[in-house]
Amino acid sequence: MELLSVNVGRAKAVGYTDSEGGLTGVDKRPVNTAVRVFAPGPRGVGASGVEGDDVCDLRFHGGDHQAVYAYAREDLDAWEKELGRPLPNGSFGENLTLYGVDVNDARIGERWRIGRSAVLEVASGRIPCRTFAGWLDQKGWVRRFTQAAVPGAYFRVIEPGEIQAGDAVEVIERPDREVSVAFWFRAFTTERTLMPRVLAAGDALEPEAHETVRTYLAKHGS
Repeated sequence: MELLSVNVGRAKAVGYTDSEGGLTGVDKRPVNTAVRVFAPGPRGVGASGVEGDDVCDLRFHGGDHQAVYAYAREDLDAWEKELGRPLPNGSFGENLTLYGVDVNDARIGERWRIGRSAVLEVASGRIPCRTFAGWLDQKGWVRRFTQAAVPGAYFRVIEPGEIQAGDAVEVIERPDREVSVAFWFRAFTTERTLMPRVLAAGDALEPEAHETVRTYLAKHGS
């Protein structure tokens, strides 16, 4: 399991986002140096947990539970074939492009060590948004991405540290429960009846997910 690249994006104005100032950092490119990862602070205040990376819409992105976003190179390769276009590392706005790691099968609360010191914890899957669709410029992209259910994972930073391309990725703690990234994603998108079972992830769930499940249960019951 290997970190192929660390990718960061700088804010720029585009016509396909409704963030303040029309800015987005979704266009992420590999960097050739070691980069520090850290806990950026709570949602609405903290931005990216990757040094040098811009997050522009703090209403929906960034913060401790979305500090780092990772996607598997194998999944990018599959999308390349399906879409018929090249997708270099960082194309999905991911901070980490990984090889040999089934990101979507990772359990919520699972912990990874990357490099010598950084420890990250799986927090959620990525829900596609207007900015992602505009960046890919692919017709029907939000629905297509959602149906595929290979969303990649957002991470909390448990122990900060420096990471760089070529670092080994090691799973150091894997919870014994069914709530994987893919399961989480289906529960919050196409299979909402799964939502109550997401609570098995406990405190590893981001606060917004807990609130969404509570609202669902109040309306539909268990």
